[in-house]
Amino acid sequence: MILDGSVSAAIDTAATALRAGELVAFPTETVYGLGADAGNDNAVAKIFAAKGRPSNHPLIVHVDDEHRGAAGVAHFACNVPAFARQLMQAFWPGPLTLILPRRAAAGAAAAGGQDSIGLRCPAHAVAQALLRACRVRGVMGLAGPSANQFGRVSPTTAAHVASEFGAPLLILDGGACSVGIESTIIDCTRGRPVLLRPGAITPEQINAACGQTVLTLEQAEADAPTPRASGTLEAHYAPKAKVRLMEARALQTALDLMGSDIDRAGTPVIAVYARVVLRSKSPQVLRRRMPDDAASTARQLFAVLREFDAQSVKLIWVETPPPGAAWDAVRDRLQRASAAA
Repeated sequence: MILDGSVSAAIDTAATALRAGELVAFPTETVYGLGADAGNDNAVAKIFAAKGRPSNHPLIVHVDDEHRGAAGVAHFACNVPAFARQLMQAFWPGPLTLILPRRAAAGAAAAGGQDSIGLRCPAHAVAQALLRACRVRGVMGLAGPSANQFGRVSPTTAAHVASEFGAPLLILDGGACSVGIESTIIDCTRGRPVLLRPGAITPEQINAACGQTVLTLEQAEADAPTPRASGTLEAHYAPKAKVRLMEARALQTALDLMGSDIDRAGTPVIAVYARVVLRSKSPQVLRRRMPDDAASTARQLFAVLREFDAQSVKLIWVETPPPGAAWDAVRDRLQRASAAA
């Protein structure tokens, strides 16, 4: 059931369902989340079951924007370092997840049994209205991984969610997601910020906000255990079709070699997503132009992959993103998508 997230009655219906231990899909600025009361282990277990996700793979907990998530942070986390609070001040609400030391009595199932927990304060108006309505009902945060089957392409519209789960899931429709890929994840449990997953907020922005250089996992101390975090498996974000990253010249060469006999039955078998203009002799090759800027590409990336899957293509050829930090998040998602079997 899809409800208009801009209607207060729909928010109340969703919040009541969440308080009762049910699942609700909701929009954020990044992707749609599959939400459950993060303090209710039985409700959280329903997320793992619905997604087919391992129960030791942690979920991000979303908190409302009252004083930049202060109540939710205090409920779920302890010993929050000063630089993490600086990042909350600079980027919350927004597409930034912070891994923080977890309070022993809070969110164990959502954290996948770890002594740390990922918290985020989303910027989407519907998400915030839902989180505020939940807090009034005693729900201090929503565990909310992407609302799709585990390892597959994240949803950026309510229709995407419905295609994954269908009835009887309650879905709040908040339109298409404005960012389009998941949040940046920063580990704040090591005394220094460590990048676990790139996103729209770059390491340079993190540096400027907290005055500390963001470390990569390779730069972090080897003897400090790395918390498990969402979306960091080698293979993830994968469509049904096999994704292959290729440089522009290799893409054109492959299309030239393929010729016009790709599929005489008329069914497209290859889709191409590239910034350069490519030639193909086959009308059975689907082509979609990748934007020249990273933010626009991120906004449409998952929708494009889903569109290609809907056309039943067998292969998706993607032009390798250009170098530079601006493209790191898009590159990360495509590399993980291409690593899937």
